Amino acid sequence: MPRMSVFNSPLLLGFDHFERILDRASKASAEGYPPYNIEQVSENKLRITLAVAGFSMDDLAVALEDNQLVIRGHVEDRDERGPNGEEAVFLHRGIASRQFQRSFVLAEGIEVQDASLDNGLLFINLERLQPEPEVRTIKIESAASGGKGKAPKTIDVQPE
Repeated sequence: MPRMSVFNSPLLLGFDHFERILDRASKASAEGYPPYNIEQVSENKLRITLAVAGFSMDDLAVALEDNQLVIRGHVEDRDERGPNGEEAVFLHRGIASRQFQRSFVLAEGIEVQDASLDNGLLFINLERLQPEPEVRTIKIESAASGGKGKAPKTIDVQPE
């Protein structure tokens, strides 16, 4: 059965780009590996936590690409050995050791502070920077005298 799209309306011309972005986002979220949490630590701080058990720091990469935070994990094929050094024979292999890529779109003003790995959890701390209000003094000149002969008046403009 074909999928219905909200963007097929003749009143919404030129929105096919948004539809492709939404399709990509839904496919990426459907994969679901690795699982993650996003928590608000304080008013201006966020933390993304990814469950990456089995990955070492060398297996993980965290990068900023344009406005996207991209986390990649890649485990090289490891020599699986048992406790006595013999080759391991798996009857069931349920612990994932596959590669992954997880992306998060960051809003303007969000900065990545740091990343740390602890007990199989990758923590990425983010902060929303508050811009400093800018105060400027604007000169007002008399239009009738062409600005000549009188000293310009100044008014301080304060942000709301």
